[in-house]
Amino acid sequence: MNLIISTVLQEKQRIDYMLTKYQETLAELPKGTISEKQVNGNTYYYLKYRDGKKVVSKYVGKQEAEALKQQIDKRRHIEVMIKSLLKEQKLAEKLLEGNL
Repeated sequence: MNLIISTVLQEKQRIDYMLTKYQETLAELPKGTISEKQVNGNTYYYLKYRDGKKVVSKYVGKQEAEALKQQIDKRRHIEVMIKSLLKEQKLAEKLLEGNL
């Protein structure tokens, strides 16, 4: 029984560490989406995100838009990972408390 508890405890520590690292990375990545507008045959790119209740639309160049798309995709992936880790963390806490 002691082996199981120590394994669950190690897993909870790993989850806590990963959550911290993911949240630090998330704070550095841009939020929002990239939208394109066609005007007179030219394509313009905008980063749109919420600032409180307002939606902010900021112009970005084509090269910057490509880099931002990759960063936003990375952000979405990290958000999914955090959600999954939070579920695992809850389960580990329940196991350690003896509620399962």
